Amino acid sequence: MPAAPLEITNLSAGYGPTRVIEDISIIVPAGTRLAVLGRNGVGKTSLFATLAGQTRLHSGEIRLDGRVISRSPSAERARHGLGYVPQTRDIFPTLTVEENLFVGLKARPKSAVTEAYEMFPRLRERRSNLGGQLSGGEQQMLSTARAILGKPSVLLLDEPLEGLAPVICEELMAAFAALARSGEMTILLVEQRIQSALDFAERVVVLERGRIAWQGTPSELSGDQEAINRLLGVGGLH
Repeated sequence: MPAAPLEITNLSAGYGPTRVIEDISIIVPAGTRLAVLGRNGVGKTSLFATLAGQTRLHSGEIRLDGRVISRSPSAERARHGLGYVPQTRDIFPTLTVEENLFVGLKARPKSAVTEAYEMFPRLRERRSNLGGQLSGGEQQMLSTARAILGKPSVLLLDEPLEGLAPVICEELMAAFAALARSGEMTILLVEQRIQSALDFAERVVVLERGRIAWQGTPSELSGDQEAINRLLGVGGLH
């Protein structure tokens, strides 16, 4: 399915009675590359988990391609085109690499796993190994490739570069940018490698204490040293 728009309106959510994100509104046009930045613990992962249906929604609305999914189960959101690569990776440790990839194919033919092997040749080499036998970086590759194989219209990437070698990071970010430019996916990215995120994104949102504290373009953020110091920390761009 082609890239789809994502609309978040006055979204508040958390865990049990505790609200972690508060009154967040973002419009992400189809095919856009959005980076969600901020210090540790400001609600970035909780925002993505809320979009994926894994937190308690207190108020607000989420629309995927015009469809309200705010109260939909996670599996239903995935069927409607939402892909999610969590920071925890969440692969199946007792399945082989190839079996993990088959899970991501949904209704696509098994031969489509070659797309994952072209993106990450290391996965081809390890295709018969169990997921639990992979290194942390290899598990990140597997989790990312599995999500992309499902051809989501909106893809959420929570720190996809964690544990990967610099050359792999560059290749992965280039692949994400190509997917967005092709019109196949709208991509939202949380990443601690700030400069990599800014090089990738067209728009940036910075969170602080569960709320949007800044939003604009990467060039605007790069030129706003006060915002960088206050919201990301001195030397945040690296």
